[in-house]
Amino acid sequence: MANSSFLIFGKFMGTGLVVTWFLAGLVYLFLSEKNKTRRILFIYMPVLILLLFFNPLFNQFFVWATEEEIYFRLCWLLPVILVIAYSLVRLLEGLKGKRQFGVGVLAAALIVISGKLVYGSPLYSRAENIYHVPDSVVHICDAIEMPGREVMAVFPEEMLLYVRQYSPLVCMPYGREVIMGVYNQLNEEMEKDVAEMEALAPLTKEELCHYIILPAEREILGDPGEYDWELFYETDGYVIYRDTSFPLTY
Repeated sequence: MANSSFLIFGKFMGTGLVVTWFLAGLVYLFLSEKNKTRRILFIYMPVLILLLFFNPLFNQFFVWATEEEIYFRLCWLLPVILVIAYSLVRLLEGLKGKRQFGVGVLAAALIVISGKLVYGSPLYSRAENIYHVPDSVVHICDAIEMPGREVMAVFPEEMLLYVRQYSPLVCMPYGREVIMGVYNQLNEEMEKDVAEMEALAPLTKEELCHYIILPAEREILGDPGEYDWELFYETDGYVIYRDTSFPLTY
């Protein structure tokens, strides 16, 4: 479990530079900050979270009490930006004139080059409606959801972040954890260039999926009808199949 903590934190770090400035800020504040309240907020609290995060016993207890897939969210408790900003302000307070200006400009430049624009990810798209999710997600969910009950549907990765934002009635066998790198056999089959019915269909049945959504251009190897799949709907470049072996009743 300890190894998984390091792997998760490594993904949280991204390029690593922002977290490096965060750790450097912790050290600087530990040596320079005298105010007890601020030391608790900017030093002791982040260090305590880090110690808990990398503690194997706490890791096991957390996974037992909740689930391993959300363990990475503990990293969200780290006041990374606050520590960087406050430590930089403290540093600039001790400088004067051109030196203060130069260090400020250098720090700003280092922060800019330390990451990348999150909206450049293919998982983000420009808002197309008032729900701020792709139109394709709206149209598909509207087509498959049934008022008064939940349905289980498996979606391509590019839709995972949006489905739960739009409809509480459409459930998924996996979510953003696969984007974070958690292995899932069904997801692996869903993302292949060719949908092999012999491998994909048993996995969707195992997860009790009422609907399977695939890109319209996806090649399908095998006859969907032999696996109880019937063509249900097609919209926005996606094809929806319904597994008729699972009845949909209110």
